[in-house]
Amino acid sequence: MEGGCTCRNVRYRLTGRPLIVHACHCTWCQRETGTVHALNAMYEAERVAHIAAEPEIVDTPSASGKGQKIARCARCKVAVWSNYPGSGPAVRFVRVGTLDDPSQCPPDVHIFTSSKQPWVTFPPGAKVFAEYYDRREVWPQEAQERWRVLREKMKQK
Repeated sequence: MEGGCTCRNVRYRLTGRPLIVHACHCTWCQRETGTVHALNAMYEAERVAHIAAEPEIVDTPSASGKGQKIARCARCKVAVWSNYPGSGPAVRFVRVGTLDDPSQCPPDVHIFTSSKQPWVTFPPGAKVFAEYYDRREVWPQEAQERWRVLREKMKQK
């Protein structure tokens, strides 16, 4: 899959499927996106190849107080992914809306729904959590194995 910003200055190519796709309904994501939730596909950084200009990294506050780094196009300022302190630069939370075909990454799970907008509804069978969840109970086995390998690499650095 490929994607990028609106002006096509920043472009990326994704290798394989995401670890998981989060629809985050927290009030911070609502504010940052200007809509009802953020839709992020989690990828190991090495699975996100830059195929055009490098994005600029913008330090942004977060509800945790630890901040996040948002990769934005230097020209049109569209956010293409974020890095959060819990996984640092090793994991990119790719903004699904910046994919050339966002329909390839529907949400696997809805999180922080305790602060969702009251008129937002979920489809039958959706995985919905008031706050966060236990990764071991939600992620597919293949994604859990990729996560284990990634965490081992992070420990070695």
